[in-house]
Amino acid sequence: MKPSELIKMLESGLADTNLKKLYVTDLAVEQQKPRYIRTVKKFIEMFGDSRDVMVLSAPGRTEICGNHTDHNNGKVLAASINLDAIAVAAKNDNDVINEKSEGHGVNTVDLTDLTPRQNEYGKSASMIKGVAAGLKNEGFCIGGFDACTTSDVMGGSGLSSSAAFEVLIGNIISYLYNDGTVDAVTIAKSAQYSENVFFGKPSGLLDQMASSVGTFVTIDFESTKNPVIKKIDYDFAKSGYSLCIVDTHGNHSDLTDDYAAVRSEMEAAAVCFGKSVLREIPKEEFFSRVGELTGKVNDRAILRAVHFYNENDRVEKAVKALENNDFEAFKEIITSSGFSSYMYNQNVFTSKNPTEQKLSLALCLSQQLLQDKGAWRVHGGGFAGTIQAFVPNDFVDDYKKAMDAVFGEGSCHILIIRPVGGARVI
Repeated sequence: MKPSELIKMLESGLADTNLKKLYVTDLAVEQQKPRYIRTVKKFIEMFGDSRDVMVLSAPGRTEICGNHTDHNNGKVLAASINLDAIAVAAKNDNDVINEKSEGHGVNTVDLTDLTPRQNEYGKSASMIKGVAAGLKNEGFCIGGFDACTTSDVMGGSGLSSSAAFEVLIGNIISYLYNDGTVDAVTIAKSAQYSENVFFGKPSGLLDQMASSVGTFVTIDFESTKNPVIKKIDYDFAKSGYSLCIVDTHGNHSDLTDDYAAVRSEMEAAAVCFGKSVLREIPKEEFFSRVGELTGKVNDRAILRAVHFYNENDRVEKAVKALENNDFEAFKEIITSSGFSSYMYNQNVFTSKNPTEQKLSLALCLSQQLLQDKGAWRVHGGGFAGTIQAFVPNDFVDDYKKAMDAVFGEGSCHILIIRPVGGARVI
């Protein structure tokens, strides 16, 4: 389909069924159309109207349960969301990828040279190169293409805008050069490889896997080389709740040490038992010998280790609750996760600046508003940033109004759990 034909398809409503598979509601579909049309028009402007194009999408993700467990080989529950990165793409006759992101310049990647370079760390072009290299290493075909992309995944929100972009590139290569045969797990692993080796960020697999697989997904990282991945078929749209992410606009600067301390203190507790990470120690053994830690590690390290074990259990319980269609039990588990993160993992504010507690304030207000109604917890790494809340649909407007009044207009984002991961849309 030529780009100009695609615009007519979008404008006429003939693409609505395809879009609804991603965005769930008729209102969301209507809101998305101008964005898609704008991206197609940019493609015509940049690359012309003579070639057939595809439209692809990859979602951001939210952590549902399993706060700060993955780095000690724990369990997590995550989900894809309706915010996504989209691309209009077409093959070209060169071994070159030209990618134009909205608001940015063109990224050009020469596929004849897929060597990672340290001076390219942190650049979008290195992500593209890394995904192509990862898929080539897995035995898949790669080739040049031209693409225009845009993303509404908020940067710095803990919703993994970078993972969405990497998974998007993986899907472009899958559908343009491999007939869509690259499975979601392979795309996720290639995306993680790209981020680690080419982009220079030592991330785990959670973000890319949740984006690529889609809907609710639980991952057990006991084996980091071969994590156990399970998709949870739960129709969130029928729950009667909305997912809200509240950006508290806290100060993100100088938090590296705080994040690192969570991992290092958990690992310090594990070392006392002769292991490198907590997952290598059975829960029963840990609690039967917890007294041995006194004086060997600080008190917070013990509390964080307790959080790790109980959070792993909560992930299993949350998965069962969704599988049993028991959203009331699910809400209780999510709120319990939030309290554990606050009290034991202690990643809701930084001890460097204890008087600034915007996450604490957001959680406090959420408890006031949602007690006996919904669920609330810190979102992602913590210390600053966002909280997560599950809010009854008939109370969403009131909740948003209350949170925006404190943290500023537009701080509360109402999201949908997206039922599919990375995908070809049209």
